Amino acid sequence: MAQFTKTNGTTQPVFALDVANGSISGTANIAAQGPVNLAGPGLDFFSLVANASIASGGNVNGFINNTMQAIQSGAGTTGAGGTVAMYQVSPASPTILNVAIYPKGAYANAAQFLTVANTATATGGLNIQFNSAAANAVFTTSPLS
Repeated sequence: MAQFTKTNGTTQPVFALDVANGSISGTANIAAQGPVNLAGPGLDFFSLVANASIASGGNVNGFINNTMQAIQSGAGTTGAGGTVAMYQVSPASPTILNVAIYPKGAYANAAQFLTVANTATATGGLNIQFNSAAANAVFTTSPLS
């Protein structure tokens, strides 16, 4: 890999990714500043287990879309809701929906996440609800990567 000698700048993050705390001096104590996550903010990971396969629920305004909208709005809860960073229907078990959401702490716990997810309406002929949730989402790598 090509490299060049830096003549200016620091190893501090270029962007205020998680908090808008302004620039940090290059001579500041790096260890006291916390992690530098160039990929974005910290994520919470949840898995939802449905009572039937959701593999065919990806249609426009379908079950998965409605679930994502409910999760992002925090439907019916106070102080909940966040942005879905990624999701995946488990290829090994198409009843499992894995979700990564930010900001961290958008949902107090898996029970609150389950309650919100279950506000999604079943459409496209799917009569589904989520039976359980856990903070243990597992994502597989893309065959394109």
